[in-house]
Amino acid sequence: MRASQDRLIRGGGRRRVFAAGLLAVALAFTSACTDGDGGKPSSWHGGGETPAPKAAATISEPAADAKDVPASTGITFTTKDAQKTTVELKDAAGKAVEGTLAADGKSWLPAGALEYGTAYTATVTATGDDDRPATATSTFTTMAKPGNQVRVTSFLGDNQVVGVGMPLIVKFSRGIPEDYRDDVQRRMTVTSTPAQEGIWHWVSPTEVRYRPKEFWKTDSKVSYRVQAGGLPMGDGWYGRADLSVDIKIGPAVVMTVDNKTKRMTVTRNGSVIKTIPVSLGKKSTPSSSGTMVVIEKLRKTVFDTFEELGPEEGYRTKIDFAQRLTWGGEFIHAAPWSEGQQGTTNVSHGCVNVSMANGDWLFKNTQIGDPITVKGTERKLQNGNGWTDWNMSWDEYVKGSALPYEPPADPDTTPTTPDGAGTPSATPTA
Repeated sequence: MRASQDRLIRGGGRRRVFAAGLLAVALAFTSACTDGDGGKPSSWHGGGETPAPKAAATISEPAADAKDVPASTGITFTTKDAQKTTVELKDAAGKAVEGTLAADGKSWLPAGALEYGTAYTATVTATGDDDRPATATSTFTTMAKPGNQVRVTSFLGDNQVVGVGMPLIVKFSRGIPEDYRDDVQRRMTVTSTPAQEGIWHWVSPTEVRYRPKEFWKTDSKVSYRVQAGGLPMGDGWYGRADLSVDIKIGPAVVMTVDNKTKRMTVTRNGSVIKTIPVSLGKKSTPSSSGTMVVIEKLRKTVFDTFEELGPEEGYRTKIDFAQRLTWGGEFIHAAPWSEGQQGTTNVSHGCVNVSMANGDWLFKNTQIGDPITVKGTERKLQNGNGWTDWNMSWDEYVKGSALPYEPPADPDTTPTTPDGAGTPSATPTA
């Protein structure tokens, strides 16, 4: 068979030479033709080189052949004259990594942390108005799994229903140095339906909170995410894993207490549903004036103040229907012993006293995150004494952000970034 093939190839030699000669004559004849415009050759037979694409792309991070790249890395790039830009990231096996292009079109972030000790190739393709793509590539290798990892936790758990004043609370197992907080905050996103304007506020090196500009809209769905996996967090520490939480906002139950009238007004979705007589803190132990949020709910508990107040003023008392408002010990709770003074005289040690019946009603109609504002007492609420996020003006709250605040062009269309008795559901951890 092979001998037959050899003869066939050799036998066709003269025929190929002859055909090539005919082709040369044909080309010579064609080159004499013109387009009738000054003797210029016709362009249809390929008389010029393909023009370079108008657009251009360059990848700045990670640099080509970079080693020990954090697993949290995004792809940072620049483009020129691009009408369309796409980013693709694949591992050595060719498996694509999901991700999202930033709104400014200058970076791309993977949907999750990359694998440690793995090679990846990033490709940025820019296409101009000439429909010719220009590409840039960068192959890099992620770092080995670090030994020092920061744990990220959320106070709230998935599917929890909370009040309209509930701040989103994220904690870190180690303090985040100030120089790294902006990078961490860039990886923290909040999305609400309907969309609402809001911002993160660093309470301390280990805690950051988020609140909208106004109370959450009732029945909102809120999702927040911290892409912390592999993220550098200072001094050789890295985020342990990503964290995401989905919650729902319940009805707008808002409590307002006026010391002048000794009454609490309760509204639901803007309508008054109950007015309750109260007794606030007496002059020696006044209640705090300001806006607080229900932190926890305890059907039954015991207040023990002997260590704080001493043997003369201290007491140990069983309490029903307690709702914590401050870390300092201010609660809404049932106080049957002061029902005779409720509505007329302040006799408590700083708490909002209500009757047993009203305490029961409040406990059944409120949830963690419901706001309460107390007015007209001798003491002002100290920021940090509880979830005092709403005790700060919006301008004050914005100052706690590690990133410059940029109001959305249209807050109504731009994403922002279990009720009942007892403490919150199990804390999700990362």
